[in-house]
Amino acid sequence: MKRFLILSIFITLIFSLPADSFAQNKGIIGGSSDQTATPKQSAQLKVSVINAPVQVPAGTNTQVPVSTEYQVGPNDILDINILQPEPPLLNTVTVSPDGDITFPYIGTVSVKGKTLAQIQEDVQKRLGDGYIKYPVVSVDLKQSHSRRFFVYGEVVKPGAYDMEENMTVLGGISIAGGFSQFGSASRVKILRPKKGTTGYDVIKVNVKDVMDGVADSDPAIDQGDIIVVSEGIF
Repeated sequence: MKRFLILSIFITLIFSLPADSFAQNKGIIGGSSDQTATPKQSAQLKVSVINAPVQVPAGTNTQVPVSTEYQVGPNDILDINILQPEPPLLNTVTVSPDGDITFPYIGTVSVKGKTLAQIQEDVQKRLGDGYIKYPVVSVDLKQSHSRRFFVYGEVVKPGAYDMEENMTVLGGISIAGGFSQFGSASRVKILRPKKGTTGYDVIKVNVKDVMDGVADSDPAIDQGDIIVVSEGIF
């Protein structure tokens, strides 16, 4: 009788509880631990998704990194941007074989042998001379075609190549596709044109020692250098 009375009281207490008490404790009393989000929580979730930072891939930089002493030459391609006044005006120009460019408002500008800073100052000054009030100009090297080096002999793709900043012998051979089947890494030489005269200075390079870390450094090459890879001795 006592047990029946206690059981009746327990059942009565359970059914007298509010319905939301069961919802709040659903995860505890044998149910799923997942809770259905309220309308307010759903709104907060949507805002969080919208405001999440988006990772945008960096764009490809088409401009060539160059030193401040780089001298522009024929066939080089320049980006000349008039930043002020707005809207900006971007012009991509190719240096002619004579070393000139043609630019809006000011016509022909001689750029051969000048640095990018000198060209910038010249264009900016001429634009400000009665054409644009307080112009702000930037000049960047987009592609370098006036400075070239050559790779011949036992490489995969012999020929002429555009110079890059801090170009070395090993880098030049790599651009030419690397050594051919018969190329010898220990029989490489640089033919460097003599300044003010004809002929070449010959610089022998053991690229194998460079790759093995035995040589002190990978020699830098200059404009007009010819890298020659000889056939190995078998």
